[in-house]
Amino acid sequence: MALCGGVGAMALPSELIVHIFSFLSDRDKLRASAVCSRWRECLFYPALWTELKLRIGGGGCSSSDETPKLEFLMRKFGSFVRDLQLELAPVEGNLSHQNSDPPSARVDQPPGPDSDPQHKERWRDAVATYLDQVLCVFTSIRNNRNLQKLSLYGDTFILQQEGLLDSSHLHLIHQGDKKINEIQQLFMEVLSNSRQLRWLSCSFMLGLVTSCSLSCLSNPSAETLQHLSLLDHQLGPLVSPSELDRLSNLHSLALDFTDFTSELCGLLASPRRTPLHRLSLLLNGATLEFKSLEGTATEDNWKALVRVSANLRVYVMALEVDSSELLRVLKPSLPLERLHLDSYSMPVTDATLELISQQYNKTLTHFLLLRDGPDFPDLSINRNEDPLVLLTWRCTQLAVLVIHGYTVWSHNLVAISRLRGSSLRVLTVSEESIDFDPDQSVCVEGDPVHNLVKEVSLGLGRVWQPCLDSSVFLSEPTQHFHHELRAFSMGM
Repeated sequence: MALCGGVGAMALPSELIVHIFSFLSDRDKLRASAVCSRWRECLFYPALWTELKLRIGGGGCSSSDETPKLEFLMRKFGSFVRDLQLELAPVEGNLSHQNSDPPSARVDQPPGPDSDPQHKERWRDAVATYLDQVLCVFTSIRNNRNLQKLSLYGDTFILQQEGLLDSSHLHLIHQGDKKINEIQQLFMEVLSNSRQLRWLSCSFMLGLVTSCSLSCLSNPSAETLQHLSLLDHQLGPLVSPSELDRLSNLHSLALDFTDFTSELCGLLASPRRTPLHRLSLLLNGATLEFKSLEGTATEDNWKALVRVSANLRVYVMALEVDSSELLRVLKPSLPLERLHLDSYSMPVTDATLELISQQYNKTLTHFLLLRDGPDFPDLSINRNEDPLVLLTWRCTQLAVLVIHGYTVWSHNLVAISRLRGSSLRVLTVSEESIDFDPDQSVCVEGDPVHNLVKEVSLGLGRVWQPCLDSSVFLSEPTQHFHHELRAFSMGM
C-alpha cells in the first residue's frame, strides 16, 4: 500500500489505522496483528474489540487445542468488551459412540465403569476442557462494569450423548466440583459488578446458573436489563417471582416452558411494568418426567398478559413431546407466532395440526414440523383435506414452512405454494418427504419431479427446489433454539 508522495502505510497516524482496521472481521484482525509490532499495537486498541463473538469447538480440531486462543483473547479484551457472545462446544462426534436410539430412550447416566473406557476418557477430557474454558471467560470479565450484552451457549447435549447431564456428574472429573463452584461464584460476581447490562442469555451452560444466581444482579443492571434468557436441563426453576419482579423493563424473555408458572405470568401482566414483546419457551419432553406442567400459565393468565402486552408474540419449541401434552400447553389466548415441533418417536397427530391452524390463524408466521424417525407418517390419511394444506390456507400470516419426516404428497405441496404464493418466503421440504400419486403420474407427461418443481416455483413466484440435505433439518435442536430465540427476541 503506497500513498501520495511516497509516504507508506506505516506513516499513517494510529487513529487512522485503527479506523481502517475497524472494518475487518475478528479473524482478519488477528491475522493482521501478525504483520508487525505497529499493526499489533493498533489492532489491540480497545475500541476495536467492544464486540467479541467466539465459538470454541465443533470444528476439525480438539476443543482443548483452542483453549490457549481463548485465554489470549479474554486476557486482552475481557476487562472492557461490551458485547460478548460465546459458544462452547466439543468437536462433533468426538464423544459419541454409535447409538441409533432416540434421545428419549437413552439412559440418563454419564459413561459408567462398564462403558467403553476410551469413550469414558474422551467424555472426561471434554468436560474438563469445558470447565477450564468457562473459568477462563468468567475470570476475565468478573470486574467488567461496561458489559452490556452477555450471551453464552454450552453444547452439553453433545457432551453427554446419553440423556440429561447435570452438575451431579461432575464428581467424575478431577476437581470438577471445585471448579463448578468457582464458576458459579464468578458468574455471580459478573452480575453483581455489572452496571449497564441489557442482554443476559445463558443456554445449557453445565452447572453455571443456580436458583440464587439472578439475585446477585446489581440494582443498576436490574433497571437496564431488557432481555433475559435462562435455559438449562436441571430440575429447579432458575428465575423466582421476586427476582423477575425486579426486572421491570424486560422486553423479551426465554425460559423452560415448565418454569413459566401462573405466578410469573401474573407478574408480567402487571400494568406497572414495561409491556413484554417477545417470549420464547422450550418444552422438552425429556424433562417432563421430572418437571410437571402443573402450575404453568393458564388460559386466564394468558388473557391477562395479552391485555397488558398487546404486541406480545410467542415462540415455542417442543422436543419429543406427545400430542396430548401439546394440546395441554397450546392455550387459545397464547399469541403464538413461531412453532417448532421436533421429535423422533412421537409424531404429531392431524388433530394437533387442526387445533394449531384454527387457534393461531391470525398470528402464526413460522411453522417447523420435523421428525427424525425411520418411517414417514401420512397426516392426510382418512381425511378429505390434508391438514398441512388447511394450516397453510387458514394461517394467513404464514411466511416460513419447513417439513421433514412426514409424507407430503406432491399435489398438496403445489396447493400449499399456490395458497400463500410469494408471501411464503421460505418453503423447505426434504426430498425424501415428498411422495407422488401413481394415478396422477399416469395423467402427467414428463418427469414428475421436474413437473413438481415447475408447479411449486410458479406458485411461489420464484425458483424452488426440494431440500436434498437432511442435515439442514436435523441440526442439534437446543443450539437451533438458542440461535432462533436470539433473532426472534431482537425482532428479526
